[in-house]
Amino acid sequence: MTPSNQQYNQFKDQLLAAFRANEERLNGESKAPLHQLRRSALQQFERLGFPTIKHEEWKYSNVNSLIRQAFDIDGASSISEADMDDLQIPNLEGNILYFVNGQYKPELSRLVSPADHVQITSFADALKAEPELIDKHFARYADYQDNAFTALNTALANDGVVVRVPNGKTVEQPIILRFITDAREKNIASQPRNLIIVGRNAEVTVAESYRTLGDRSSFSNAVTEIVVEQDARAQYYKVQNESDAAYHIGTTQVYQADNSHFYSATVTLNGNFVRNNLNIVLNGQHCEAFMYGLYMPNGRQHVDNHTLVDHAMPNSYSNELYKGILDDSGTGVFNGKIFVRPDAQKTNAYQSCKNVVLSPNASMNTKPQLEIFADDVKCSHGTTTGKLDEEALFYMRSRGIPKDEAKTLLMYAFAEDVLSQIKIGPIREYLEGVVQQKLAM
Repeated sequence: MTPSNQQYNQFKDQLLAAFRANEERLNGESKAPLHQLRRSALQQFERLGFPTIKHEEWKYSNVNSLIRQAFDIDGASSISEADMDDLQIPNLEGNILYFVNGQYKPELSRLVSPADHVQITSFADALKAEPELIDKHFARYADYQDNAFTALNTALANDGVVVRVPNGKTVEQPIILRFITDAREKNIASQPRNLIIVGRNAEVTVAESYRTLGDRSSFSNAVTEIVVEQDARAQYYKVQNESDAAYHIGTTQVYQADNSHFYSATVTLNGNFVRNNLNIVLNGQHCEAFMYGLYMPNGRQHVDNHTLVDHAMPNSYSNELYKGILDDSGTGVFNGKIFVRPDAQKTNAYQSCKNVVLSPNASMNTKPQLEIFADDVKCSHGTTTGKLDEEALFYMRSRGIPKDEAKTLLMYAFAEDVLSQIKIGPIREYLEGVVQQKLAM
């Protein structure tokens, strides 16, 4: 069902009212350059409006069901530490930060790394204490000109995290960002904004996780900007295991300098509607970028992964592997773009998307794209979508393994190619258990 103009305008008016409410609390700060940028982003959101399936980038992802609802923007929560028990990951250690309905909760969080190795600040505190840092980096990488949801986040975001790793430092303990939506009493919308700056010859591992409490609808519109300076190394993981009433739209924008290394894995296990945008600009020579993804929509879930790798300078390398397992009436989308700019000679870029469809009612839409403007490159892309390997299934059953167990084993082996890439042991083990449970359902 297409939402009426009244429903569309009600949701849009609600978001605009949230911006005006934030603006009234700023007093004299409303004239600051940062707020003027926010105002520009809001105007761009008004101009773009919510995307429709007539928009090429949203051809297979319809946001109408999101627009039909009303949400409490950054609503308060009475969540306690005891409420978190079911959300814990066993044996997980490191810098663990909790955000509830988009707001940082220091009483639930813990920081263990030395301050001279990494500075971790809430985005709200950084806005007040370090406006020059925010002015320098905020919205300088994630472009809001053509993306309505990035524009919306840029206009409305008031919390999240700012991570800075000084030059030459290695952060031994991972930084875990746990975003919890408390939707037990009302529909909740949040706009998390994260900025991660990895200094020259520095190293860090960051993981984002998204979970939901309660059965009401939730809408997370997250933007993460990551700067990987010269000779730096960054690992980044994003895990989504939200409710069947959760809408998640996230954009991760990565900027790489000379000789930098970026390694990522995105795992989507549950959620009503999920859209992940992962964009990487290799703006230096001898950069390396690795991208892994796993998505498992079932029921009536929809998961859309859009990736973009922009080779702007010569002698860089990227490798991408995404895998999907689709069941019931689940739908998936993979749109992967590789740009090789005219000056980006000696580029090596590889992309692969593989999908298994377990149900006749499930569907997968793939669109790999190469746009190459240099002539001395090695680039390839490929995508496959098919059923479970009947020969392998027959072989396992001939060895006495029951059919359902054999199917689960085959699907787990298929998923393990991505899960094995997660280097944080407790998170990998937790995900392996959740994947096994979901495959056995």
